Amino acid sequence: MAINVQEIIEKFSLMQCIQCGMCTGGCPISIKSGLNVRRLVRELAIFKDYSRISEEQLWGCTTCSTCELRCPKEISPVNVLLTIRSLMVETGKVPPTLRDALESVYMHGNPWTRARTKRTEWAEGLSIKHASEKAEILYFVGCTPAYDTRVQEVARAFAKCLAEAKVDFSILGTEENCCGNEIYGMGETGLFELLMEENKKLFDKYGVERIVTTCPHGFNALKNMYNGLNAEVIHHTQLLLNLIEERKIKLNKEVNATVIYHDPCFLGKRNGIFDEPRRLLESIPGVKLIEFERNKSRSLCCEGGGGRMWFDIPGTRLAELRATEAAESGADIIAVSCPFCLLTITDAVKTTGLEEKIQVLDVAEILLKAISK
Repeated sequence: MAINVQEIIEKFSLMQCIQCGMCTGGCPISIKSGLNVRRLVRELAIFKDYSRISEEQLWGCTTCSTCELRCPKEISPVNVLLTIRSLMVETGKVPPTLRDALESVYMHGNPWTRARTKRTEWAEGLSIKHASEKAEILYFVGCTPAYDTRVQEVARAFAKCLAEAKVDFSILGTEENCCGNEIYGMGETGLFELLMEENKKLFDKYGVERIVTTCPHGFNALKNMYNGLNAEVIHHTQLLLNLIEERKIKLNKEVNATVIYHDPCFLGKRNGIFDEPRRLLESIPGVKLIEFERNKSRSLCCEGGGGRMWFDIPGTRLAELRATEAAESGADIIAVSCPFCLLTITDAVKTTGLEEKIQVLDVAEILLKAISK
């Protein structure tokens, strides 16, 4: 198909770009991949050309949205890149690892090449309703918490916290599909639309009115991208904080640890949720909460978003910088609230040899330590 660059220019108001470089200066992977967002916008707007952007630059973007937040003209370079990715998908020019993830979603409903029948393995031994049994809230588990053995522990911890608070909740079980957030981030908009419609049918079928996720990527998709969704969507840090403040969760034990909180891009930069995770951690007896120098809207991306869990680029990983900074701060625990952050930073702790010094835990896991009897 013919690629109409002029449509991209007009759709994203690229002629308004003043070439200040704030986008490139804020881009967390610009040094690693050589992606120069300012130059890309200029070449599109002036020369109507993006042919010189390499595979590493195009697919290295984590879609963290820092460029959009920094832009004084409110241009969205990240959506320009997503549009170019979608054009690449249409012409079949996709890196093999990303193609395999996309095919797995189409075949199995998840990008991890795991069977749909295995989607509820994380819940074995727990008494959890299926959505066919009417419940007050649906826990939309997501692919990574359902299948990755480390992140399954987060799903279990969260479910136990809800059970402790006597929250009436259910799951979709093997019927649940990928939320599609990363599929959209890879440029496969058609598959995203399919996933969205299939999940919305399930929500309507079971009369779902309230949804909670432990994944900011799923939260972002459901809250901001599922057009016509007739349900409230919240993140687990928000729900857990509410349960604490309503005294439905009793904090029985002290967790004597210095904790440093890492803001996930899709929870913080994308959705403005900064305070709830911190208030939750501060409410836990014994926790001393400290901050990264780069926190909240300046938080350093872990490199997990935008399909990057299935596409690596050479160089020092940003998660390794994060792990080193946390260790130097004197923290005992790096607290996260995103499965991708959990995996990338846990791996970074190992590769930097910091396993004896610091742990990486989801906020739900830390909270469970305080309520376990």
